[in-house]
Amino acid sequence: MKKYFAILLFAMLALGLCAPSVLAQASGSVKGVCKDAQGNPIADAVVVWANMDNGQKYTLKTNKKGEYFSLGLSPGKYLVTLYKNADDAKANKEMDHVKGFQVNLDENELPFDLKKDQEAAAKGQGLSPEQAKAMQEAQAKQSKETNTVKGLNEKLNAAKTAADAGDYDTAIAALTEATQMDATRDLIWFKLGDYYRMSAPKQTDPAEKQKRLDSAVEAYQKAVDLKKAATNDKDPNATKNLAAYYNNLADAYYKAKKVDDAVKTYEIAAQTDPSAVAQAYFNIGAVLTNSGRPDEANAAFDKCLAADPTRAEAYYQKGLNLLGKATLQGDKTVAPPGTAEAFQKYLELSPTGPNAESAKALLASIGSKVETTYGTKKKSTK
Repeated sequence: MKKYFAILLFAMLALGLCAPSVLAQASGSVKGVCKDAQGNPIADAVVVWANMDNGQKYTLKTNKKGEYFSLGLSPGKYLVTLYKNADDAKANKEMDHVKGFQVNLDENELPFDLKKDQEAAAKGQGLSPEQAKAMQEAQAKQSKETNTVKGLNEKLNAAKTAADAGDYDTAIAALTEATQMDATRDLIWFKLGDYYRMSAPKQTDPAEKQKRLDSAVEAYQKAVDLKKAATNDKDPNATKNLAAYYNNLADAYYKAKKVDDAVKTYEIAAQTDPSAVAQAYFNIGAVLTNSGRPDEANAAFDKCLAADPTRAEAYYQKGLNLLGKATLQGDKTVAPPGTAEAFQKYLELSPTGPNAESAKALLASIGSKVETTYGTKKKSTK
C-alpha cells in the first residue's frame, strides 16, 4: 500500500515538473516583414494584433528592415492592422489589414507586401501587365501626394504659429522650405507673401524693408500665376481666393510706394470677383487719398458706393477730400458742393460710428446743420 502511494506521489511530482513546459505551449509567436507599394521595407511601422475573441491588443513596431516579431500571443483569431507610423496609428490611418488571421501555438508568420498585394489585385481584376503597372504608378503617385500634403500642412501650421507670436522670420523660413518641397502650391506662396509684407514695417533698415516688400510682391505674383493656371481647380472659392491674392498684392505694391501698380491690381481684384468690387474701390480711394490725389480718390469712392451704397466710411473719406478744397470767404469756410451731403450720409448710415463726432464737428465748421436724430428711435404716437 505504501509502495503504491509512493508511486502515485512520484507521478504527481512528475506531472508538476512538466507543468512549466505545458504552460509554455499555451501561446504562440508572430513575425513578418512589412513592405510598401514600391517594395521597400517600412521602418518604424506599427502592426497592431487585436484578438477578436477577447479584445486583447498587441502593438508591435518594425525595425529598419521592416521586420517585426513578438512572443506570447494567445491562440485565436486576430484582426491585424498595419500603420505607417505611430502617428498614423493614433489617427487610425491604416495602410492595410488582415481580418481573422488564426494564431496557433508555436510560430505564426504574417508578412505585409503592398506591392505584391496590388499586383495580385490587378491580376484578379483581369488587368494586363501594362495596366497593372499604370495602376501601381497611380497609387505610388497618390501616396507621394499624400505625404507631400502632410509635410506642407506641417510647414503651414508651424509658420502660422510663429507669425501669430510675431516671429515672422521663422514663419518665412518655414514657408521657404515648403516652396522647396513643392513649388506648385499657390497657397504656400500666398502665405509667404503675407509674412514678407507683414514683417516689412518692423524693419528699421529702409533697404531691408524694401527688400521684403519686393519679396512679398514676387511671392504674391507666383500665387496669382499658379491659381490662374489651375484650370482644373475644384475649389468652390477659387475666384474669391484669386481676388484675395490680387488684393494683398496691391497692398504690397502700395507699401512699396508703387501707387499706380497698386491701383491697377486692385482694379483686377474687382474684375475677378464681383463681390469684391466695393472693397477694391474703397482701397483704391484710400491709396489715392494718401498719395495726395483726392479727385481720383473720390472717383474711386463713388464706384465703391455704386457697388455698396451702405459703405459709410466711403462717404466720410469722400467728405474729407472735398473739404480739403474748401475756401475762405471772409471768416467763413465754404466747402465744395457735396461735402455736407457726404458727412450727413455718413451720420445717417453710422450715427454712432468711429467718425460720427468728427463728422458733426466738420459739418459745424462749414456752417451746415448737424442732424441729431440719426440713430434715435422716434416715439410712437397714440
